[in-house]
Amino acid sequence: MMTLPNVSQALYSKEKLVELNSVFEKLSWSERLKRIFQVFDKDDILVTSSFGTKSVFLLHILNEMNPGQKVYFIDTGFHFPETLAYKDLLAKRFGLEIIDVHPDPRQHKLTADEAWYKSDPDNCCFLNKVAPLEPLKRNHEVWISGLMGYQTSYRSEQQGFEWSDSIIKFHPLIDMEEGEFLYHMGYNNLPVHPLEGNGYGSVGCTHCTKPGAGRSGRWADSKKTECGLHPDYFANKMQH
Repeated sequence: MMTLPNVSQALYSKEKLVELNSVFEKLSWSERLKRIFQVFDKDDILVTSSFGTKSVFLLHILNEMNPGQKVYFIDTGFHFPETLAYKDLLAKRFGLEIIDVHPDPRQHKLTADEAWYKSDPDNCCFLNKVAPLEPLKRNHEVWISGLMGYQTSYRSEQQGFEWSDSIIKFHPLIDMEEGEFLYHMGYNNLPVHPLEGNGYGSVGCTHCTKPGAGRSGRWADSKKTECGLHPDYFANKMQH
C-alpha cells in the first residue's frame, strides 16, 4: 500500500508539496480524487465552483465520491442569469449543498458604480472574487480546483499541488486532455452551460466575457487571463 504523507499535522513546506506531487502524479485523476479524501478529513477540504462551462465534470465526480460535499459559489454580483440557472440545475441534478459567498456590499457597489471591470479589472476581481474566499481558506487545509492545463499556457505550468497563500491548492485534473474531458462529458450525459450554444467557450462575469473559443472570450480586450484565484498568478504575471 502506498505510504501517504501525514499532511494534516505537517508544515506545508516546499518539500511537503514535492512529496505530495510525487505521490499523486503517478495516479489517474479519479484515483487522485479518491485518495485526497483519505489524506485529508472531508471537513478540511474546500470545494468552490463558478458554475462555468467546465465546472460540471468535477462536481459530478465529487458528488459520486463524496455525496453531500459542500460547494461554495462565489457570487460576484456580475454573473449571467444563465449561470445562475445552470447552478440551480446542477444543484437539483446532483443534490448539491451550495453555499453562496458574497463580496463586501460596499466594495461591490463601488466597483459597479465606478466600472472597475473596465478601469481596474484586477482589483475588481480581487474585491468581488478573491477577497470573499479568504475566511474560507483559513478554515480549510486543501482547496480542490477543476483547473486543466490545456486551457491556457499559465495553467499548463501548474502542478497537481501548489501552495496558495494559506492553503494547498489541489488540481486533480491538471493533466487531463481536452478530448478526454469532452469524452467524459458525453459519456456521462452531463448538461452543458446554456451559453455554450451561443459560442461561449468560457463564462465569467457579464462585463468581462464575450463569445470565443476556449478562454479567448475572457477579458478579450486586455492581457488579463485569470481572475487571481490561482496560485501566485499576479506575481508570475509580473515576471513575464
